Amino acid sequence: MQNSYRLSIAHINDTHSNFEPSPVQFSLTTNQQTYKLEGHSGGYARLGFQIEQARAQAALQQTPFLFLHGGDSFQGTLYFREFQGAANAHLLNLLKPDAMVLGNHEIDAGNSPVQAFLNRINFPVLAGNMDLSHEDRLKTGRLYGHPMLYDFDDTSETAKVLIKPFHDKKMAIIGITLDQMRLIARPDPDTHFVNAIDTTRKTIARLTQQGIKHIIVLSHLGLDQDRELAEQVDGISIIIGGHSHTLQGQMRDIGLSDIPYAETINNTPILHAGKYAETLGLAEVIFDQHGTVTQLVGNNYFMLDDKITVTHAVNHSTVDITTSNLLVKQLFAHPSIRGAQHDEHIHQVIHTQYRPSLDALENQILAHIPRDFIHTRLPSKHLPHGSEIAPWVSRSMYKSAKRIEPNIDFALHNAGGVRQSLNKGQLSLADVVGRILPFELPLTLYQIMGKYIIEALESSINCATNNGIMGTGAGSFPYPYGLRYFYDGKKAKGQRITQIEIYKQDAWQPLQEDKLYIGVSSAYTAAGKEGYDALLHAHWQQPIEHQTLPEAFVDFVSQHGHLIGGQLFANVHYISHRDP
Repeated sequence: MQNSYRLSIAHINDTHSNFEPSPVQFSLTTNQQTYKLEGHSGGYARLGFQIEQARAQAALQQTPFLFLHGGDSFQGTLYFREFQGAANAHLLNLLKPDAMVLGNHEIDAGNSPVQAFLNRINFPVLAGNMDLSHEDRLKTGRLYGHPMLYDFDDTSETAKVLIKPFHDKKMAIIGITLDQMRLIARPDPDTHFVNAIDTTRKTIARLTQQGIKHIIVLSHLGLDQDRELAEQVDGISIIIGGHSHTLQGQMRDIGLSDIPYAETINNTPILHAGKYAETLGLAEVIFDQHGTVTQLVGNNYFMLDDKITVTHAVNHSTVDITTSNLLVKQLFAHPSIRGAQHDEHIHQVIHTQYRPSLDALENQILAHIPRDFIHTRLPSKHLPHGSEIAPWVSRSMYKSAKRIEPNIDFALHNAGGVRQSLNKGQLSLADVVGRILPFELPLTLYQIMGKYIIEALESSINCATNNGIMGTGAGSFPYPYGLRYFYDGKKAKGQRITQIEIYKQDAWQPLQEDKLYIGVSSAYTAAGKEGYDALLHAHWQQPIEHQTLPEAFVDFVSQHGHLIGGQLFANVHYISHRDP
């Protein structure tokens, strides 16, 4: 019997239909000056090259190889808007994953798009806590019994598991996704998600009884819940995750995260690989015969082209060629940076079969944006009021709704509904509907008492920051227009909104708990998703016909694009419950 067992792993997550290279930004400091370096990284053709290199290297060393996707392939760009998952299936097949876990965005529009995806793919989708036992067997879009789906086995109350040969043993891969799925997505009413931790624990117990101890959990829970899973469940060899868009790796010296790659809790390394196919995680792992990792060497890698723009970080002015070349060389010397080699076949498929449909939208220019507007889901030290673009999105919703309801008081939107920053320069229709606001969400008007507005704000922030609860991710953080709130996370639950005001008659006024106000949100938020359940106490809700969230923003920037660049009121004032 062997004493050590080697495995090579490639992993991605939250790719969100980013088939082409994505814009990325780094910062470097030299001679006490800080510079911004911008380029493009990743995309499926570059992923394809690097994955094949890793696969070939593993074969040369006679090491088993796994390529795994941590969920959320759907949504995100024009490619999904135009092809509704068909391109995702085709291009993922070309990358040849061993498995993918079901993400929340796969099921944004119910079960039917998932079925269409399953019908096209050559690899299994794992959703071991997705209970389909009550699903209508006769309905269109039925998932129950689909051969490409490893769901919950209600007879054993464990996950259906993918088993792979592994040296002289077997390796199990369990797919676990968000058990709060109904709060964050829109599965069919007859589709349920059971407790992630309980399902994992029972499944591992069953595998252990069968003598299988090398167990990978492919998770779409987010980093915080992965940590909890590792802490509470013994016997997980590795967790490969997604959902929280966490870029692991020591990258502070290039202006990015400084989170350890393969953070280990309870002897279980946790691996995440960022977002948008910008990076690829690669790990070489050695296990003992009991399934415990004894050694792991790995990192996340950008796949970066050499067309790098270098500017001064403070005043955005250009940099002399000598300094620029020095900084680019310094960037490419970083261990997290690889080059732009790509798989030519995948490149040709993207650019001949799918890209032409997007070009017309790229050519429709809506406005000129005078500066970068950074989107971050949560406030931070550098952006104490949070996202710079989400309040403008809320303002566009407000303007759109005011044409129908002149007495509207406020707009309220969640951070996750905005997907990317707004970059300086020409803003095209494709930028809005494909990148910044890719979700075709209807708008909903509603009338609601002030106390429920306060409750919705606190609840959604608690949910976004895991303050006293296990939330659904930072995407629930609220960005209003016409409201100004102050949140202190260190106070007792129910008392964290310390001050809230509404803008009326050209002045800020205290919001009254017992008074009715009219607001607008996306239909997703108005349905009480992600901590906004207090909005379900509305006196009435009214859908706005023929106006979606991206359409409202397109209308706003087309008519009022010159306003973007000015200052909006700072309407988010946030104190974290965590010490800085």
